[in-house]
Amino acid sequence: MPPRPRLCARCLRASHLPSQTRSYASVQAITPAPPLSQTINSVPPISRYPPTQPPSHRPPEFRKSQLHRQYTSLLRSSPLLLLFQHNNLRATEWMALRRELAISLRRADALGPSAPPLAAGTKIQIVQSSLLAAALRVVEHWHPETQPPAMRAHASDPATNSSAELPNMSPSATDPALHHALSRAAYDASRRQRLALALMPLLGGPLAILSFPAVSPAHLSAALSILAPQAPGFPAPTRRANPGYYDLAVQGGVQKLMLLGARVEGRVLDEEGARWVGGMDGGLEGMRGRLVAMLQGVGMGVTGVLEGVGRGLYVTVEGRRGMLEEEGKGKGGE
Repeated sequence: MPPRPRLCARCLRASHLPSQTRSYASVQAITPAPPLSQTINSVPPISRYPPTQPPSHRPPEFRKSQLHRQYTSLLRSSPLLLLFQHNNLRATEWMALRRELAISLRRADALGPSAPPLAAGTKIQIVQSSLLAAALRVVEHWHPETQPPAMRAHASDPATNSSAELPNMSPSATDPALHHALSRAAYDASRRQRLALALMPLLGGPLAILSFPAVSPAHLSAALSILAPQAPGFPAPTRRANPGYYDLAVQGGVQKLMLLGARVEGRVLDEEGARWVGGMDGGLEGMRGRLVAMLQGVGMGVTGVLEGVGRGLYVTVEGRRGMLEEEGKGKGGE
């Protein structure tokens, strides 16, 4: 039989005492009254999509949609584009071409204030011709800044029904307030103009694009001398000046590239037009100087012609006046 536990007398007395309960005063929470503005105006509705990810007509989770957005941004932000056709270039050849292109562009940056620094923002990349054509149609024919603003109902308007679905809060791709490149409005505008593209003859086959952040004939000339050299206007660098240009990877990549044309400030140029832009003496400043000199020459020529006409008229009038004076004197003497 197990032994019994021993309990002290104090513990036994405490177990027979009545339990003492503590009572707390019940405190009732007081809710403050809402402000007067909140009772008059309704609460603004909550947007059902983040501002950085609006609804789009094309599914944004697909890679084609992201490439479409990338090409649209590239076309709008690059005033100077060169189009090349590449024929199965290897990764080592692309690396070698990018290396020599960066070296040549940094040398163009060092020319001084006549050429702005563009080496860091100049990129060459492979593009898909069909997606580039779709992005170009959006850029050419869809101008959201010219579209009238959509009518938006304000939630604090007493005439607005609180249960109505506001157009600026509905997660729908057909919302007229959406003006991005993947919206339904941009798709409809580009679909109506499928054949009106001046760059369409060049958008065929494997394409590569060289984009410049600004129009600079000096940097264009430096890029053409590396990617598409042609004597005498765009000669390749000599072996002594740039020995790395004559590596097998660089020479193999240059042989597999073919210049197709250019897009300068929205205008499409062929190969000869692209080389003409790159061959401007003195760049844009030199072209502006020649244009000013030509206009001054035209102005001086017009001024000389007008002065000659006025001078001839003055001589004719003076001669006629002298003849009339002589005739008057002869009649007075008779």
